[in-house]
Amino acid sequence: MSEIDIETETSTGWLADDALAMVRANVPIVYVDAVPVRVDSLGNVIEVGMLLRVAADGTISRMVVTGRVLFNERVREALMRHCEKDLGPLAFPRVPANPTPFTVVEYFPDPDRSGFYDPRHHAVSLAYVVPVEGECEPTQEALDLRWFSPEEAVGQEVRESMTSGHDRLIRLALAHVGKLP
Repeated sequence: MSEIDIETETSTGWLADDALAMVRANVPIVYVDAVPVRVDSLGNVIEVGMLLRVAADGTISRMVVTGRVLFNERVREALMRHCEKDLGPLAFPRVPANPTPFTVVEYFPDPDRSGFYDPRHHAVSLAYVVPVEGECEPTQEALDLRWFSPEEAVGQEVRESMTSGHDRLIRLALAHVGKLP
């Protein structure tokens, strides 16, 4: 077996582009998916937030907050970082101190393998419903952020604007919180 020299910037947890490409081709990557929601005073989900952005397959799609967990980063920290990055610094997500995912999603380069698709690699994602209390303003990576009622979020128009299986993830999230219409 040949020796592979992979340099990791340990202070940030990032790999160089060529090293990341090699890892993506050979090792599943750990991700987090966060379904941002707004809740009423009783904690019932009343709106689901979805970003409009360029997906990994190159399409412009509605999707949830998603991203890698960096080396030496706790899952909770990754959730907070991605929520702040995608929803803006004033979103104020409420991530529990010890988060437990509502499901685990596996993304594959083959869209028929699991229904969740990422052409770049095999990724294992821990999925969370994350209540958001503040004002959201999507950052430069997102083209738009829109809030949908649970009924709209699983409606045909929104489902058709999603790729990579995120429409299934929204349905799973709403079922988890008892709001799947």
